[in-house]
Amino acid sequence: MDGIGRAAVEAERVLARSSGESRNQALRAIAAALRSNQAQILAANARDLKAGEAGGLSNAALDRLMLDDARIEGMARAVEEVIALPDPVGTIAAEWVRPNGMRIQRVRVPLGVIGIIYESRPNVTCDAGALCLKSGNAAILRCGSESQHSSAAIHACMAEGLREVGLPETCVQLVPTTDRAAVGCMLAGMTDYIDVIVPRGGKSLIARVQQEARVPVIGHLEGNCHVYVDGAADLNMARAIVLNAKMRRTGICGAAETLLVDAAAARTHLAPIVKDLLDAGCEVRGDARVAQVDRRVRLATAADWSTEYLDAIIAAKVVDGVDEAIEHIRRYGSAHTESIVTEDPMAAEKFLTRVDSAIVLHNASTQFADGGEFGMGAEIGISTDKFHARGPVGVEQLTSYKYVVRGSGQVRR
Repeated sequence: MDGIGRAAVEAERVLARSSGESRNQALRAIAAALRSNQAQILAANARDLKAGEAGGLSNAALDRLMLDDARIEGMARAVEEVIALPDPVGTIAAEWVRPNGMRIQRVRVPLGVIGIIYESRPNVTCDAGALCLKSGNAAILRCGSESQHSSAAIHACMAEGLREVGLPETCVQLVPTTDRAAVGCMLAGMTDYIDVIVPRGGKSLIARVQQEARVPVIGHLEGNCHVYVDGAADLNMARAIVLNAKMRRTGICGAAETLLVDAAAARTHLAPIVKDLLDAGCEVRGDARVAQVDRRVRLATAADWSTEYLDAIIAAKVVDGVDEAIEHIRRYGSAHTESIVTEDPMAAEKFLTRVDSAIVLHNASTQFADGGEFGMGAEIGISTDKFHARGPVGVEQLTSYKYVVRGSGQVRR
């Protein structure tokens, strides 16, 4: 790990001198390598899936782990979308001239060496490496044991692309062990090398990072996301949004975990929405009013309101208007992503203004909580922090800034 850290620092110095075009050339080569090595990636993924099934991984975890032709092509396209983004390094965010003639500029610079610790999603290997490379940062990636073969195959494509354009392979390194001690080393034993840690995983990983990290952390907490169907919601729109928000992909952090329905719309909207979910294979755990509309509904417990299922399960509750919906989200939410479905602009603005989450949406599915869907190319994760980066963490969020001051001999009196 010490050798990995030293190599990352050296690579970061090379990247600091590199041009945006040279980094883009590396990314083009990486996208091409992903496509040309598709068979090897799928074979490696098949090993991980077989081990995961034998080890009792849930269906949701297996879905996060699984790669196919479309997902590999999606990774390659995400890299190409990152290429198309403006180079953030050296961007002048603001500038002004003081009365004494000094010109001050706030200029974007890379963070340095970024450590990314993640679990079952092998695509994070590609997304994180590409975003770090674009933003001039060296990356140390530590994947979960369940995705070790898939991540190694993807990382080999990144190394191939870097070699092709003459940049150090060590710009993006994959920790070659699944020993949990490597995580502890990244968190507390590599402060001379790692400038920031980005964790992406479940509660146990986040808790460990919060306890042990001795370097700054860009947090990615769980996604207990809500959809609130207001009394003024269009029924067909509400049905489509709720079903998509929950069931498009249940294992992602932007999947809806709680449905809130305004009492003013319960008579007309609740039963069809609940039926849609149940018929699609989703277990509904509802309060007493929700349980009355379909005998298949299970009564919710207090724990359901704060649970991130990452599975085909949703908690559902009838609330008395937008104010109670906002209060429920404040009490039980994880400050990730929330959506309101309504044709009432005043209710929408109240929800968008008062809900203090990283992403709030009006008349759209929570599944849009994604850097790619935001036009950011890709993301390392969705930050639920309130400082430095919030929401999708893309290339701009992987930079800091410095002040460049140009004078003409000024001295301070």
